Amino acid sequence: MRAIDEAAASIYSAVVRTPLVRLHVPVHTSDGAPVEVYLKLECLQPIGSFKLRGAMNAVRQLSPAAVADGVWTVSAGNAAQGVAFAARAAGVKCSVLVMDTAPDTKVRAVERLGATVVRATYDECWETVQSHRSDRMRGHFVHPFDDDAFIAGNATAGLEILEDLPDVDVVVAAIGGGGLLSGIGAVMKARRPSVRVVAAEPETAAPLAQSLAAGEPQWFAAWQASFVDGAGGKSVLPSMWPLLQPVVAESIVVSLDDAARAMALVADRLHVIVEGAAACAVAVAVSGRAGAGKVVAVVSGGNIDLTRFAALVGACPSPDAATASGR
Repeated sequence: MRAIDEAAASIYSAVVRTPLVRLHVPVHTSDGAPVEVYLKLECLQPIGSFKLRGAMNAVRQLSPAAVADGVWTVSAGNAAQGVAFAARAAGVKCSVLVMDTAPDTKVRAVERLGATVVRATYDECWETVQSHRSDRMRGHFVHPFDDDAFIAGNATAGLEILEDLPDVDVVVAAIGGGGLLSGIGAVMKARRPSVRVVAAEPETAAPLAQSLAAGEPQWFAAWQASFVDGAGGKSVLPSMWPLLQPVVAESIVVSLDDAARAMALVADRLHVIVEGAAACAVAVAVSGRAGAGKVVAVVSGGNIDLTRFAALVGACPSPDAATASGR
């Protein structure tokens, strides 16, 4: 917890302390127990994503020698924006190996922050995530999730949740690599171990659910690209498994239709745009499947092309709790 507390003392020159808001929809568990849904709006960060927390904490700790040739990362878009923002604040060069599945809105945002974009296939990027290296990149590699400093920065969102809702029962967050979920899980385990930490994954990419069932890290053979580009990797990294397995109670798999309905619900009730990964967490919360009581869904980001957002929510019926929860 010391590293997390140190991050909390250092990152708020750029990081926003985001609000926790109630989503007023009638939700119950399968046995009829009431659920109060709250949303942690990380989409309101300056880059539209929680990744700014980890990036600011990781880059601030690098020595002048480490950043002499700049920094780089690999990303579907949100971590790229976080590292680019942090690098610009530190006055160092930044380049990003960007997955070909990244939406244009995220790529353009990275370029606006002054970073150099290097295009790559999803498979090349995932190999870079696993190996922590790329022959095409120069400078200090800032891993987008498998990095203690990055995780500690992400974990500050968990501290804020406990400050705003001390009697929280469940926290739900989407998982891509696991840097957000493991950070929040570490906070809850240390400060409020009764809180259940639940992962949300899209049906097209759910390696954590498969790994928890098997008791060891798994490769998700049926992986498919979707509008949920910020969650659902091809596998759980062996290095992340010891951080995730002790703190995550379960991983709930969400259909793409339910994710789209959750996006429409939040837009209708709170006038907030959420991207696919964040929508998975909301979908789990409003389904009642995460458990009873006070349930916080982390709205991890809001970076989605507006035309795609409009198409997704426009295809949904008029949103209400029943359609969002699949009931």
